[in-house]
Amino acid sequence: MMGGMKDVPMLTQLNIVVSDMARTLAFYRRLGWSIATPTPDHAVAHLTNGLSVEFDTREFVPVWDSGYQGGSGGTTVIGIGVRSRAAVDALYADLVAAGHHGRQPPYDAFWGSRYAIVEDPDGNPVGLMSPSDESARSAPPSKPPTS
Repeated sequence: MMGGMKDVPMLTQLNIVVSDMARTLAFYRRLGWSIATPTPDHAVAHLTNGLSVEFDTREFVPVWDSGYQGGSGGTTVIGIGVRSRAAVDALYADLVAAGHHGRQPPYDAFWGSRYAIVEDPDGNPVGLMSPSDESARSAPPSKPPTS
């Protein structure tokens, strides 16, 4: 078991395997991310909170992961924080209008945030969430609304 807080591993990098680099980068750039593209098979966004999000083509992954089994997309939700409830609605509408699949329309979530999910080009769910408002909290519903 690890000792004090200084020994706790920190999330510093997230690698996303992509099937179409251009489409993926266009999606994440719509979020306002600045993304460097050192090679056609690898790109990186250094976010202001210190996290690096790296994008790699399926063909490039075996260069650094000998156990890679192929494929892209998944069920891990990539959480994106936005500044306001209205920003969730606006960003969701913008991404859906650009042709991306809206998986969960914006709604006032039980934990007090405005929340929506849109899929990136590889089907990775991207959660769009406003700051939580304590006055908007409620008991969890049986399932989120569909519209």
